[in-house]
This record gives sequence, structure tokens and C-alpha cells, in this order.
Amino acid sequence: MRMRCAVLDDYQRVATTMADWSPVLDRVEVVSFAEHFATEDELATALADADIVVTLRERVAFPASLFARLPRLRLLVASGMRNSVIDHAAAERHGVTVCGTASAPTPPVELTWALILGLARGLVTENAALRAGGPWQSTVGADLHGRRLGLLGLGKLGGRVARVGLAFGMEVTAWSQHLTAERAEEVGATRAASLEELLRTSDVVSVHLVLSDRTRGLLGERELALLRPTAYLVNTSRAAIVDQDALLAALHRGAIAGAGLDVFETEPLPADHPLRSAPRLLATPHLGYVSEDNYRRYYGDAVEDIQAFLAGSPIRRLG
Repeated sequence: MRMRCAVLDDYQRVATTMADWSPVLDRVEVVSFAEHFATEDELATALADADIVVTLRERVAFPASLFARLPRLRLLVASGMRNSVIDHAAAERHGVTVCGTASAPTPPVELTWALILGLARGLVTENAALRAGGPWQSTVGADLHGRRLGLLGLGKLGGRVARVGLAFGMEVTAWSQHLTAERAEEVGATRAASLEELLRTSDVVSVHLVLSDRTRGLLGERELALLRPTAYLVNTSRAAIVDQDALLAALHRGAIAGAGLDVFETEPLPADHPLRSAPRLLATPHLGYVSEDNYRRYYGDAVEDIQAFLAGSPIRRLG
């Protein structure tokens, strides 16, 4: 009898066409789900007969309670090589092998700049007006050349964002708890003396930190109040780094010029969520890593992970 592989959150229905699954189809039946399962009960029901699950990034949590309800599960493949919503200890206790895939850093960098440019030049407002027969020009764009880009985090993503900022003629500063001046100099940036200094002096602040106990809620009411009223805040990293209620309040009172978000505490974002109607907000449905090349990499590596697992030699193990 063939094993059953469930592919979760295949919103665009492309999981089975973005890779060649034929190497495993003689032993594995692949079923993809386009709908998101919002509760553990729904997820446990959908995956009851799954031996293998492929999940994208951190869209779906796999706590100990879920592993206990999936006795058939033997392999969990998560795209990327880091996943904070999988209980790896519970997976091991239940005999589930967890593997990852490669992930390209460029798609989220490109989306970061799409949000920055969209905010600075009022693209959504102007496009909507043009298509609806509204006013011809109603906004005055904010210049990026000569302005300061402040980066929270200067790793492989932040470093690439920095280089694009320099290409636009921006002055780039960066801060993180362990950032060195030498690392900042590598990408042409300067290290801010403190988080507070970066927030006070930047025209655009972009978040590229890993979520941890140190960074959770890093930007709260006090920190957001340090931003200039003409500044933009962009978060394509993790929603919990920015206090959602504090950001909503800042947007509603016009304390900042705008925000660009690609990540949310609850995904998909509920239809009645206040962020959907917040002013000065340009938001996308977590598209940072959603690109053709990245999907081919995710699903192609997932097939390789399944092949290796079936051969008794799992690769790219996480835990």
C-alpha cells in the first residue's frame, strides 16, 4: 500500500507542478490542500491518514498535542532550514523525522523593496484613483535618495536590503544586539549606537531580525513613538517583533507616514481584522518567499527529502 503525503496550504494549487514528483509516486500518493485549516481539530482530521506532511515555512504549527493525534505521521518536511512552530522534541518522541529545504534569500528582499517603494510613491492610492477615474495625481512622493534607511538586523537578508538602499543613494544604518561595526562596514552601512538612535534618525525602518525572546515585542508603543512622523516602517520578518496594537494606534493617529507589512500574528488574516482597514498601511498576504524559483526549490527539495527518507537515510534534518 502506498504512503500518503499531504501538502498543506497550497493556496495557488501549484505544489504538484512546481517539482517533479515522479521519483516517489510509485510509493507515495500526493494530495494537496488549497484551504487553510485554522484549528487543530480541522488539521488533525485532514491529516489523519497522512504518513508524510509537507508544510510551507511557519504557516502551520505542529505542537505536541497535534503530533499525539497523528499516529501515522512519520515524516514532516518544512520549507527552509529553521522552523519555530514545530515542537521538535515532541516529533522525536512520536517517531517523526523532521526535514527542511533550501530557501533563497532574494525573494523577501525584493518584496521588502516593493513595499518601501509602494509606500514612498503612494502607488496603491494612485493606481486605485487612475483605475477608478479619480484625480490625476493626488499624492506627492517621498524621495529615497539622500534619506536614511535604518535596518533592524543585518544578516543575509538585511545585508542585501542594505546594498539596494545604497544603490538608491540612501544612507544606511543598522542595529541589532550583537551587530559589530565591522559587519556593518562589509555592506556599506554604519552601526547605530542604539535602537533608539536608529528609530529617531531613520526615514525608513525595515525589520530583518529573527524572532526570539529578545526580539519579541521589540517595537512597542515607546519605540514607535521615537519614529519621525514622516517615517515608514516595514516588517517582512516576523509579526511578533512589532506590537500590533501599538502600530495600529500609530497609524490611526498619523504618528508615522505609513507601514508596510507582509507578516501577521494570525495568518490568513481574519476578514474582520482591524489591520485590513487601517489607514496608511500597505499590506501583502505573506508573499515574501512566494516566488516561482523559491517554490521550485521548496517542492523540489521536499521530493528529495521524501526519497531520502524512503531510502532510510534522511537528509536536511531539523531539530
